[in-house]
Amino acid sequence: MSGTLYIVSTPIGNLGDLTFRALRVLKEADVIAAEDTRHSRKLLTHYGISKPLISYWGEREKVKSAEIVERLHSGQSVALISDAGTPGISDPGAVLIKKAIEENIQVVSIPGPSALIAALSLSGLHTEEFIFIGFLPTKESQRQKILKDLSLERRTLVFYEAPHRILQTLKDMEKIFLERKAALIKEITKIHEEVLRGSIPEILTKIKKTTIAGEYVIAVDGRTEEKKLTTEDAISEVSALMKKGLGRKEAVKKIADAYGLSKKELYDKSLM
Repeated sequence: MSGTLYIVSTPIGNLGDLTFRALRVLKEADVIAAEDTRHSRKLLTHYGISKPLISYWGEREKVKSAEIVERLHSGQSVALISDAGTPGISDPGAVLIKKAIEENIQVVSIPGPSALIAALSLSGLHTEEFIFIGFLPTKESQRQKILKDLSLERRTLVFYEAPHRILQTLKDMEKIFLERKAALIKEITKIHEEVLRGSIPEILTKIKKTTIAGEYVIAVDGRTEEKKLTTEDAISEVSALMKKGLGRKEAVKKIADAYGLSKKELYDKSLM
């Protein structure tokens, strides 16, 4: 009988955030698959856990996944952890999880700390609906293209960003999202945790006065203002979305919803 793959969420900063259930699973698992064994040993040592470790960092994930699946098929239980947070969510682990599911191995989630949810709760923005984008591309043109594609989105947007790119990313957001409300959350649960709130230009001014280091989460308000749009402009935007691969009906719905237009009227005029 196959063993079980446990997806174990670990602290994103404060080691005290490990749940009782996660602690039990880590102690009882036959082996722990870790993103970076050197990093994970700090957590395991803190809780007095001594278990065989397998590293699946970077390119090793594809190769090591096969080895881990073999262990699972032999009946061993495996606890999958990343350096911080939940494996597979802007972290390695998705390859192994998918392979285990394909092999009909039982996969169990052990939920816990999440930078995404913690940041949203701190942001002060709308949390009823949101979109998690994760890390934006490092290339400026690609990053700006994605931000432009998201500019019509009404739901709250959440991003992760590295310290060496945070200023440029905020500048791109200022250019595309203008004066939207946002929150910049730094080093969640750690000693130097800090939250900057306000418009994107205000946050840019504030962050320049702080020490830029650590991990960042950016939450940005969705588009709320109604824009006056001519029929010609609306049809042009529909055409632009269709060129990107959207069907006419889907493109019309997106533009009509974004600008408060009649879907039927816009669809009919887009056919002319």
